[in-house]
Amino acid sequence: MVSHPLRIGVQLQPQHAPQYRLIRDAVRRCEDLGVDVAFNWDHFFPLYGDRDGPHFECWTMLAAWAEQTSRIQIGALVSCNSYRNPELLADMARTVDHIGDGRLILGIGSGWKHRDYREYGYEFGTAGSRLDELAAALPRIQSRLGQLNPAPTRAIPLLIGGEGERKTLRLVAEYADMWHSFATADTYPHKSAVLAEHCAAVGRDPASIERSAAVGGEQGQAGVDALLAEADALAELGVNLLTIGSSGPDYDLTGAEALCRWRDRQ
Repeated sequence: MVSHPLRIGVQLQPQHAPQYRLIRDAVRRCEDLGVDVAFNWDHFFPLYGDRDGPHFECWTMLAAWAEQTSRIQIGALVSCNSYRNPELLADMARTVDHIGDGRLILGIGSGWKHRDYREYGYEFGTAGSRLDELAAALPRIQSRLGQLNPAPTRAIPLLIGGEGERKTLRLVAEYADMWHSFATADTYPHKSAVLAEHCAAVGRDPASIERSAAVGGEQGQAGVDALLAEADALAELGVNLLTIGSSGPDYDLTGAEALCRWRDRQ
């Protein structure tokens, strides 16, 4: 099933870094290590640790990364559809992609963090209504990307994050170049089979969709053996982009380095 090369991603979570220079240094270290993709996330407050701790915004950071780096792909894992007009998001993505000479991944999801919505004045709705809004936004994003001047540097890959079997995976089948999940080796085969059913319904080859999954917990040498065993199991099932998280202020990349070595041995 694997038709894409094995790749390693790092989600540099923009939390608990009291100075941006700590994140800038972490992106540089990712590129130096040979990481394939550097992601951040689209939230307004830390997701764990001190919930009122330091935190930086997603898309202004991606523009800085695009200028700072030269090889690594960049993107949000994932942008929240609710926070920006779809046409605006398309324009932002086109602009960041131009800054980075064609290295952006446009990650998007329906949103879920109630505090972000409440404190920034967005309508939270329901899980179903947010997914319906995402379904309405995706063709608008595609349309605007086709109208922008200058045009995008290439067809910007669209990544959709989520595992909902009725709506989310249907949207993956219809629109996504990449699918990101938090599935384990035990749960991934079922989710992948559901996606294949949606692909059949829309006349698409499921192998055309790059498979991404989160691996590992907090970084550190003690968990490296378990991390690599997890990577082996997911890669055997067809996942080719394995992404590990790292949080501020230290941005430990021990696990990312181990994954890059593992990738190079395959």
